[in-house]
Amino acid sequence: MKQEFRGRAAAVFAAVSCAFIATPARAQTDAERLEKLERAVQLLQQRNAELEQEVRGLKQQRSAPAPAVAESAPKPADDGKAVVEKSAAKEEKPKVYATAGASEFKLTLAGFIQGQFDGGDVFAFEGRFGVGTGEIKDRFRLRRARIGVSGEYTDLFDFKLEGEFTQSDVGLTVRDAQGRTLGSNASRTAFGATDLFANWRTFDEFNVKVGQFKAPFGLEQLTSDTKLFTPERSLVTTALTPERQIGVQVWGKPLASVLPAQKDLLTYYAGAFNGTGRNITVNDNNEFMYVARLEVQAMKTKILNQESTLKLGANGVTSRDETGTSISSALLENSDGSLSAYNLPSRGTREGYGFDAALHVGPFDLIGEYISENVRPRGPEPRFSDFTADGYYVQGSYFVLPKRLQLVTRWETFDPGQAANDDIDSVVAGVNYYLKGDDIKLLAAYVHTWSDFRDANEGFGKAEFDEVIVRLQVMF
Repeated sequence: MKQEFRGRAAAVFAAVSCAFIATPARAQTDAERLEKLERAVQLLQQRNAELEQEVRGLKQQRSAPAPAVAESAPKPADDGKAVVEKSAAKEEKPKVYATAGASEFKLTLAGFIQGQFDGGDVFAFEGRFGVGTGEIKDRFRLRRARIGVSGEYTDLFDFKLEGEFTQSDVGLTVRDAQGRTLGSNASRTAFGATDLFANWRTFDEFNVKVGQFKAPFGLEQLTSDTKLFTPERSLVTTALTPERQIGVQVWGKPLASVLPAQKDLLTYYAGAFNGTGRNITVNDNNEFMYVARLEVQAMKTKILNQESTLKLGANGVTSRDETGTSISSALLENSDGSLSAYNLPSRGTREGYGFDAALHVGPFDLIGEYISENVRPRGPEPRFSDFTADGYYVQGSYFVLPKRLQLVTRWETFDPGQAANDDIDSVVAGVNYYLKGDDIKLLAAYVHTWSDFRDANEGFGKAEFDEVIVRLQVMF
């Protein structure tokens, strides 16, 4: 409208000016000039008033409220009742925005779901040989269903808050010397925390991590649940690694500034934890679990034009625990050779160590790990005997279709160390199909397990077991 007004006024002014200028200067007197100017000004004022009136009219039309929804005349319905039809205008849904609550410059919402089928001798590879009421039946289940948020504060801090909607088959309980329960996560039936931590990362050489997270022990345990090559971890990892704990850890890459191109050559971790498991805020005593790990990237090159790396790791753990503390979900050896959660009958000390290596050459991966742990009583009137449990696994995988179809095999053995000839061995054969990398993938594995104890001692049931595991993973 403003442009229209300006255009019309300019046209009138131009026409009047041309008419005025066209008169020969010599034929015009001062009076005639003044008269013509006055008429031009009057003409401009008149046209300006007309245009302003048009603009006001247009504005009133645009700002007038929308006419009320017209109701059509009642139409007779089949039942004789009047029906009123309305043509209501459809409103646009307002947009929703999510913003960081503090001064984070990066905030990420993520999660994943793992749907799984377990068939055959379910979880026999973890030493669960129960029959009757103790047997785990064939089943479909949600192995994991997690959601979390992570963020970063410039170069100072990063954090993660993640929780689990599903629960594992076993829980942990902390009791005092009189058997009274101090803390437990076994009764949780709903949402439970997994990773809850803040990490100060101003220097690559020295980070400080506080909260609940995986203690730095065991290569397979520290590998993310979404990046495993097999649906389940090995028995030695399940039985002898600390898993998630509440505590503090320092870690870093000491060569980050000295040799930036080789900063991944050396990484260290050292932490102190309650040692009572995740989601248990009480400590069993005034002692702590101490854990340390060292990683060396021994090789990073190309072999046959394929990206190749070799990583070596070593870790150790020590903890002084009170009576009733649960130190493992699959370590106590029962009379039939099966395994169950181990709650210390009396005060004890556990010391463990492990070594691992991971070789990657293009489509091929070879991983091996050995872990050993000694558990012994301390103090007067011990109620259990000193024992050492150890085991290892060797795992190989190969992409027969690049980044799409992968074959996996693993050999593993575990010695609970509480009876003679009591090893539990398993062989795993699997195939993985990556629809979209680790974001969407399908894993299928066959596991054959046998018990040396049952094979040497008749009367406890069968000694060999077979299981099929199929898992669909979706990340978002």
